[in-house]
Amino acid sequence: MASSSTPKYNSNSLESSSSKRTLKDGTNWEQNEEIPRLPGETRVTDKDVIYMCPFNGPVKGRVYITNYRLYLRSVENDPVVVLNVPLGVISRIEKMGGASSRGENSYGLDITCKDMRNLRFALKQEGHSRRDIFEVLTKYAFPQSHNLLFFAFANEEKFSENGWMVYNPMSEYRRQGLPNERWRVTFINEHYGLCDTYPSLLVVPYNATDDDLKKVAAFRSRNRIPVLSWIHPETQAVIMRCSQPLVGMSGKRNKDDERYLDIIREANGQISKLTIYDARPNVNAVANKATGGGYEGEDAYPNAELFFLDIHNIHVMRESLKKLKDIVYPNVEESHWLSSLESTHWLEHIKLVLTGAIQVADKVSSGRSSVLVHCSDGWDRTAQLTSLAMLMLDSYYRTIEGFEVLVQKEWISFGHKFASRIGHGDKNHADADRSPIFLQFIDCVWQMSKQFPTAFEFNEQFLITILDHLYSCRFGTFLYNSESLREKEKVTEKTLSLWSLINSEKSKYTNPFYTKELNRALYPVASMRHLELWVNYYIRWNPRIRQQQPNPVEQRYMELLALRDDYIRRLEELQITNNSKISNSSASSASPSQMMSQVQTHF
Repeated sequence: MASSSTPKYNSNSLESSSSKRTLKDGTNWEQNEEIPRLPGETRVTDKDVIYMCPFNGPVKGRVYITNYRLYLRSVENDPVVVLNVPLGVISRIEKMGGASSRGENSYGLDITCKDMRNLRFALKQEGHSRRDIFEVLTKYAFPQSHNLLFFAFANEEKFSENGWMVYNPMSEYRRQGLPNERWRVTFINEHYGLCDTYPSLLVVPYNATDDDLKKVAAFRSRNRIPVLSWIHPETQAVIMRCSQPLVGMSGKRNKDDERYLDIIREANGQISKLTIYDARPNVNAVANKATGGGYEGEDAYPNAELFFLDIHNIHVMRESLKKLKDIVYPNVEESHWLSSLESTHWLEHIKLVLTGAIQVADKVSSGRSSVLVHCSDGWDRTAQLTSLAMLMLDSYYRTIEGFEVLVQKEWISFGHKFASRIGHGDKNHADADRSPIFLQFIDCVWQMSKQFPTAFEFNEQFLITILDHLYSCRFGTFLYNSESLREKEKVTEKTLSLWSLINSEKSKYTNPFYTKELNRALYPVASMRHLELWVNYYIRWNPRIRQQQPNPVEQRYMELLALRDDYIRRLEELQITNNSKISNSSASSASPSQMMSQVQTHF
């Protein structure tokens, strides 16, 4: 079972503390009320309500609705209770009670949020008092359902950094040493004619022509052909991504697809088989044949090895998160905490994703084989696996800028369906396409950062900020399902990037224990004993949960980890020979044995 002990408690109110943190984002309104407002944010309405706080009971206050947020401030409490909720976070708005309802505070609104919390407001029953606020909330929380623009298009904030400049695909491929004599850049998808969910620039084998690519596209779901994501600087083995082949029940074959996978296999100079990781459970892959999909059988692809990674589909993940929310909000049941957590299977899914990524990374790092990754359509589990494997293998992606590039490249440009999975601005809360795939990825990254606390330049707040704005619609970064749609809506011209906010105040998101390293692969332990529930994210709205700030002992431990990693890096710089003899190097005045004994003394 995971090492997720029952969360610790104190009496500090997260609702109050979060308001202090966010007030600096905006300016005050009339009468000196502490109500934040962004440039371009306009006030729509306000109303006296009773906030049915699940932790402290009914709270009288005034709720303000803008075109960006719901903001409540209590009028009688000391300390003041504040709610500051971007409307993009809202998943569902329901009317509570009717005109004939009896009982105190039984008439009002129930609001379900995408960030693990629910809100309930009671209103007076006279004169249909909730009608106006219900209509305004519904209109501005779900702009796509009301032919309105996202707030991102109205946002007039100014930042010192332009986040849209962070990712340039050609620059990123050049950083990887591409193109070269075995891999080329193709512009066949420049106008998204080959595949409307792929980016315009793709890297493919040098020996594959554009005509070959067109023929392969006809045999891959959604035309998502195998293309390069990352190349190992030493082994030249690559990580490729694509969608499932269209094998169907009759077992169709496509000679062009079969030959193309052979070209990929040969491109890194290895004679071993190409390794294919199908993210799905075997039974699901077989079932996909009934709808025209399938997998690469050994008869058609004799030079490939196929492995199934048993990661479940978007519907299973959605239900798992729903169960997790049930046990963490509003109350955490301490007496059955471990069994309740286990019953959600959330950490089990995290384990399977991490385990799959480790297999991909290890295969490529060993140089034994190049790897092809796919699921069904290649935009959910595939993105999880490729991006996590790249994070394990390439230290650049562990920097703030590098991680932004990773998200832009593997998730945003390669067509993860953010609009469908998150439901941006859409009132259809029961849409079967919604699923926390990107949240799972960020959770996996957090798990890695816990196990390697000095390896990442960014801190926990960086990851939480990304998730908050995944929902907020304040920035254009995660809007729409594909690069082609973002280009059509002129997102980079008309909206701001989340990276503008982050890169303009990097110190806020920087890990003080970060130790820069080059070419060190990180393989997290993906056993249930080493995985934890991310309390500071999933249970942060509960004011009784202690925010997990490091105490002095933990802080000293982190410092020692940084010291240890520095020693290890210096050891590697000494160029230890095969006979374990150290060359005459001036890199360090201490011998390796002396250096390691110092570390062991500390620990």
